[in-house]
Amino acid sequence: MKILVVDDHVLIREALRGVLKELKGDVAIVEAANSRQAMQRIEENSDLELILLDLNLPDRSGFDVLAELRERYPAISVVMLSASNDRDDIATALDLGALGFIPKSAQREVMLSAFKLIFSGGIYVPPEILGRPQPARTAQPRSGRPPSAAELGLTERQMDVLALMMQGKSNKAICRALDLAEPTVKNHVTAILKALKVTNRTEAVIAAGTLGLALPRDAG
Repeated sequence: MKILVVDDHVLIREALRGVLKELKGDVAIVEAANSRQAMQRIEENSDLELILLDLNLPDRSGFDVLAELRERYPAISVVMLSASNDRDDIATALDLGALGFIPKSAQREVMLSAFKLIFSGGIYVPPEILGRPQPARTAQPRSGRPPSAAELGLTERQMDVLALMMQGKSNKAICRALDLAEPTVKNHVTAILKALKVTNRTEAVIAAGTLGLALPRDAG
């Protein structure tokens, strides 16, 4: 796995390098201090699988960079890093297609757990930042494994739709990926929100990540 770390603080990059190496000794890590360097590194490394992106870069907003990355490089997963504890920032990052949000203030053990979840295809969002109970936690089986479609009250097709929602796909993009009519996709999304006990797509993604639902590598 090759990962790009985009942050203007050397100490943060070194800390992340240490955590990533601890989890995956053979991981290749590329670094960039700003958005301009980040785009250059991406062009130089066509085999990047994951980008850890700082929200506050010196030359550009991390949100703007995230939007461009999802447009130009949809196959590369992006996780947002931030010192912010603002839930609106979390929601914006997820709406723009980030597959996770990790606070820089997180303890090393928490960060290790977050990366383990992300590497397995899940989404990490710190529940303490959200300031509300973790949604749909009661749906988690006692074994600790992620719940199945049947346990959530969803069909396998609805799980496919949820997987694409976790990728930040719009309804139209989901229609194309699954060859479904848009009203059908809307009905599936409604069923997913109801099953996860949430009211919008962002909360659904957060709930799915909280439950440990994995994002299939070939989704979409």
